[in-house]
Amino acid sequence: MNIQYTGFGTRVLNFGIDTVLAALLAILFYRIYNWYVFYYQISYLNFGWFFFGTLFLYYSIFESLFARTPGKWFSHSKVVKTNGSKPGFLQIIVRSLVRITIIDMFCYPFLEKTLHDYVSKTELVQA
Repeated sequence: MNIQYTGFGTRVLNFGIDTVLAALLAILFYRIYNWYVFYYQISYLNFGWFFFGTLFLYYSIFESLFARTPGKWFSHSKVVKTNGSKPGFLQIIVRSLVRITIIDMFCYPFLEKTLHDYVSKTELVQA
């Protein structure tokens, strides 16, 4: 099986598309929650909780069900294990948790892959 790994530009494109979509969802959830804060006097939560929570759920749901996100569909790429098979649910959860850390993107120059790929033992390939 010939596996063609995605390049850095494709990863940036995926990141941009997925971050915009997840941010729009987070804004929607935040606005709905703030309505409840205003009318029912429940405790206020910072937008960051909504953004990172939505980002975690967004990636976890899409990658566990389809092995790709809307950004990956656009660029014709998908997530696989290092042997080329579909990753397990636990790998996707680990991948999604590591992805929301601030140091994830800064590991690319040192590992030649993102930290979430390295820790979860997954790869991003052209589909």
